[in-house]
Amino acid sequence: MLYLVVKAALSGLIVLAVSELAKRSPALGALVASLPLVSLLGMIWLWQDTGDAQRLAAHAEATFWLVLPSLPMFLLVPALLRQGIGFYPALLAGCALTVALYLLTVWLLPKLGIPI
Repeated sequence: MLYLVVKAALSGLIVLAVSELAKRSPALGALVASLPLVSLLGMIWLWQDTGDAQRLAAHAEATFWLVLPSLPMFLLVPALLRQGIGFYPALLAGCALTVALYLLTVWLLPKLGIPI
């Protein structure tokens, strides 16, 4: 149980650090947010929990492919905000785009012979 609490606390601290840094410097907050800290922690936790190299390799590769459809959201949200769209509608549009691109990616990758 303590292990789960440590995992949750460490993950939460990363989110806290990003939000606090972004208040002071949007670029610094973005830098920390763009680091693959959650992915690295996920790989560490997976390794600690399973010790399974094949599972970890599959996880890391799937993470690569599934990061790609999330990237356009980071262009759409600021574009909508700059056009006067409110924060929540812009965020919702970004999330909707991401979900659509995730569905497309999950459908397309196996057809291209890429396992996820």
